[in-house]
Amino acid sequence: MKCTQLIRAGWNRTSRTALVLLAATTFAVSGCDKGDKDKGAAATTGGGDKPLIIGFIYVGEKQDYGYNQAHAEGAAAVKNIPGVKVLEQENVKEDDSVTKAMESMIEEGSKVVFPTSYGFFKPFVLDLAPKHKDVTFLHCGGTYVEGKTPENVGTYFGYIDECEYLSGIVAAKSTKTRKLGFIAAKPIPQVLRNINAFELGAKSVDPSITTTVVFTLNWFEPIKEANAANSLIEQGIDVLTCHVDSPKAILKTAEGRGVMVCGYHSNGAAIAPKGYLTGAEWNWAKPYTDYVNAIKAGKKWDHTVRGGLKDGFVKMSAYGPAVSDDAKKACEDAKAKFMTGTFVIFKGPMKDNAGADLYKDGETHIQTDPALEGMGYLVEGVMGSVPK
Repeated sequence: MKCTQLIRAGWNRTSRTALVLLAATTFAVSGCDKGDKDKGAAATTGGGDKPLIIGFIYVGEKQDYGYNQAHAEGAAAVKNIPGVKVLEQENVKEDDSVTKAMESMIEEGSKVVFPTSYGFFKPFVLDLAPKHKDVTFLHCGGTYVEGKTPENVGTYFGYIDECEYLSGIVAAKSTKTRKLGFIAAKPIPQVLRNINAFELGAKSVDPSITTTVVFTLNWFEPIKEANAANSLIEQGIDVLTCHVDSPKAILKTAEGRGVMVCGYHSNGAAIAPKGYLTGAEWNWAKPYTDYVNAIKAGKKWDHTVRGGLKDGFVKMSAYGPAVSDDAKKACEDAKAKFMTGTFVIFKGPMKDNAGADLYKDGETHIQTDPALEGMGYLVEGVMGSVPK
């Protein structure tokens, strides 16, 4: 697998340095040279029958029908690569527990570590990486800053807001009240980007549709999530979606109350067989296998890896029984534009939900624009505010 197959945003390709074979049974790859600063050095793979050991760390349970399950499915694909051994640890908190988990995996021989939760990055990955320069740390959602971030650290993420936009289209075609609901965890840029994309997708169908957002301020709060779902339903909202670690409580509540729902992270149709419309899913198998195959081949990897629908990083859940043919067509038409890479979600004229101008007419922000990874606003049509 060529390293050029890894999808990047905002980084120019440069020439690659040759790898030098040091011994018959083991080889090491030099660090980033001065002419290739946007590439990371491949981890030592070991020689002979010695496997490349890779660690995956999850903030919750591997079978949560959500964030952690999506990553575990990606890790399962890595296990199928010859010459690889995978270590996994679940239910690791976003504190020094992750440092201990990473150190334990390194002691067991891990040369590549995937700390998958947002809160694992700062300060834990950033503090530990300089102490283990022979280990590659690949983090989900972090931001690599040349000259500041350790060179043995890389970050990856997917443009799942493309799927949220499509979910918004299906939701708008399915609602009777024109009131949608979004239950969100923490108000970080990735979450705000999803909320905004969902509403913008819905507004492309009907500009009068609103999305009411409730923040729980934690990744996994099933009681708060269920209460938020019930509260939104009491307000007349008839389609729910979310960005929390495990959508199970929200899916179950929606199904029990007879309202429709769009899933997130992984396919939740089994939990809400009647009301499940579609959902935004990760396909972490793509970047994970790309990374590992590149490292095993002694190739240099990219510090910033991003990809969307056309790159295979994200995908849509299959349509549920409540989705009309009209909704399917509208969704598929928009999806086709994403697959060509020509569709722009965030473009002017656009206002925030307080009426202030965000983008002027003709202004566009394509998916690779770094400014989108610092998003701090809610667009017009979203009911609610960003917690301080």
